[in-house]
Amino acid sequence: MVSPKQIFRDWSLPIAMIGGVLIYFLYVNIPFFDDTHVAANKAVAVVQPLLIALMLFITFCKVRISELRITCWHVWLLAFQMLSFIALSLVAAFLPLSDAVRVIIESAMLCLLCPTATAAAVITAKLGGSAASLISYTMAINIMVAVVAPFFLTLAHPAADGSFLDSFLQIMGKVFPLLLLPLLAAELVRRFFPNIHSYIVSRGRNWPFYLWLLALSLAIAVTTRAIVHTNLPMYVMAGIAIVSFLCCVLQFAIGRRIAGHYGEMVTGGQALGQKNTVFAIWLAYTFFTPVTAIAGGFYSLWHNVVNTWQLYRFNHK
Repeated sequence: MVSPKQIFRDWSLPIAMIGGVLIYFLYVNIPFFDDTHVAANKAVAVVQPLLIALMLFITFCKVRISELRITCWHVWLLAFQMLSFIALSLVAAFLPLSDAVRVIIESAMLCLLCPTATAAAVITAKLGGSAASLISYTMAINIMVAVVAPFFLTLAHPAADGSFLDSFLQIMGKVFPLLLLPLLAAELVRRFFPNIHSYIVSRGRNWPFYLWLLALSLAIAVTTRAIVHTNLPMYVMAGIAIVSFLCCVLQFAIGRRIAGHYGEMVTGGQALGQKNTVFAIWLAYTFFTPVTAIAGGFYSLWHNVVNTWQLYRFNHK
């Protein structure tokens, strides 16, 4: 007989995702909460990054800065992300496209450009991969996105406002505090509060995963709201869903194949496949047509479906 604990281990991500959908529909259909929607949106915007920062802090407590380094497979994955994004940018910039096709091309651009999820180290560790190697790639891809994205985003979508420097600083300001502050805090705790550090390392093995489940429920609730309130025609919505699915499967497969040659198949798959979809949605609203933000929402569904399958296989290996 399968125990409730085993069921939760196998299906924790779908439970969190379904919970996010139910939370959204219950919340918007209870009249008592009608006057709290604006405040709730602001609260989610604060709580989500705090949860991610706390997850990263606990993860960084288990990883030393000296363990962070760029390896060959990092370079190959960086090249794939940047070259595929640049190729689609040139298509969007120089080929005549209908509005529907442009939306789908820009959705693929977002899915390919989007950096690794800051919480990907949590799933990587759960699957037996290297959190240090994953964090190294996460930092590298965020720097690369900040440097490369402004020029090509402006080229592909000339309506985007601001100079290269403005765009660069916007992107850096969006992602790097969330990466660097938890890393700095973990290093300070390691040096000056060793007892607290030892307690976190010894007792907090599963804490980041539970925090991730809570953050995932919130993210899916926000994604559900975006899909419910969109005015896109169904065929465009279906096109975005399909292209985001194909980008997700492709990136997991390529990441696993390339990094597998260097003995880090799991880490490579998560590095390329698990995306910071909140950042993708922000990019869409800031640099693209806002409807492309739906691609980030769909990608969030797909990469969590893949993670559910991977966790189930790992737990039953």
